[in-house]
Amino acid sequence: MKRKLYTSLLEWKNNPTRKPLILEGARQVGKTWLLKEFGKNEYESIVYINCHDNPEIKQLFNQDLNTTRIIQAFEAYSLQRIVAGRTLIFIDEIQEAPHALESLKYFCENTPEQHIVVAGSLLGVVNRPGESYPVGKVNTLRLFPMSFEEFLWAQGAEQLSDEMSKHNWQLMSDMNVTLQEYLRQYYYVGGMPEAVLHYTTQGDVNGVRRIQKEILANYSNDFAKHAGNETQRIRMVWDSIPSQLAKENKKFIYGAVKKGGRARELGNAIQWLVDAGLVYKVYRCSRPTTPLKFYRDPNAFKLYLLDVGLLGALSEASPMQMLVSNDVFKEFKGAFSENYVLQQIKNITSVSAYYYSKDNSTMEVDFLLQTESRVIPAEVKAEENAKSKSLSQFVKNEFAEEKLKGLRISMKPYIDQGWMENIPLYAIGFYL
Repeated sequence: MKRKLYTSLLEWKNNPTRKPLILEGARQVGKTWLLKEFGKNEYESIVYINCHDNPEIKQLFNQDLNTTRIIQAFEAYSLQRIVAGRTLIFIDEIQEAPHALESLKYFCENTPEQHIVVAGSLLGVVNRPGESYPVGKVNTLRLFPMSFEEFLWAQGAEQLSDEMSKHNWQLMSDMNVTLQEYLRQYYYVGGMPEAVLHYTTQGDVNGVRRIQKEILANYSNDFAKHAGNETQRIRMVWDSIPSQLAKENKKFIYGAVKKGGRARELGNAIQWLVDAGLVYKVYRCSRPTTPLKFYRDPNAFKLYLLDVGLLGALSEASPMQMLVSNDVFKEFKGAFSENYVLQQIKNITSVSAYYYSKDNSTMEVDFLLQTESRVIPAEVKAEENAKSKSLSQFVKNEFAEEKLKGLRISMKPYIDQGWMENIPLYAIGFYL
């Protein structure tokens, strides 16, 4: 399978001022596979060190952080010679070894010629009690679940994907039925690499769902392992997400988690899930003016799952409902479509997402997207009969002075209406 982040890894390798690289990401998004593939293809050798259940490696970082000694120990452990620039040192599950993360500071300062990459769960890398993060001494990249574009690559549709990246709207219109079918499959399979690999090699939809449920079970076990007293509240928030997204107004409601729920009680649980990379928090914004963060409302937000396929599994949506029903794109009031759109946006580091709504009004714009050049108010319409009353009011009346151009993401083909462009759902990642 191909991952877009591979290009960023090559840029890191070829950068003369590179620092040790931390590849961040939620569990099971493919960090280990990607770094092993990178090492195998781009270096003469790779030394792989897994800190999980490895007392010898854990002890190695407890003595001191002398990088010469540590490299010698890596050579002895792996029975391989480490040659700077020719060998990739890959430390996996780095959160399992106390002080391993801290050692990256000294690798940066004392042995900058070594090519070192590390991976670990987002939660374990970010939260290290009693240990300092090597600020300014590391490069970081973030890996997300596979995008729709990467899913097309895995399906062998690279040529189609290439044309979509060129914004070949006519071809997309001609291939509309095929692209909708790929999108339907992506809604069900999602972007977790193990599920994608199983689907593209075996075509086994029930096997895909078993894999998704195993991933969800592993996440649930992580709650108990890492969250302590917050475990029960985290599970309650996590389990509430499908019903929160199925509401017409998808703003997160604490009372929908438990009767009488409050921010003070559930805030830490939500933040835990955000820090672990398992949910995305999209804040309400009061104005479509850059930088949008200046106008963020910290008390109003929506929560989305990291992967649309896992949303289907957590919702217990049947394979028949997802893969056969003509209503899949608008099921649960467009919950899958909004989650899908945000998942594509997350794979584009130059775009940040907020949303707009007005108190005591039904007007809501699903996303305010801040790109490098402009703010794009965007509505997601999971069907062909798509009216955009809120978007029209927002662009033409509410904030006419901003001279914005709207974006409707729907099942209709591309059309430029002047004040708004319409693009098909399957094209959002390519458009941005």
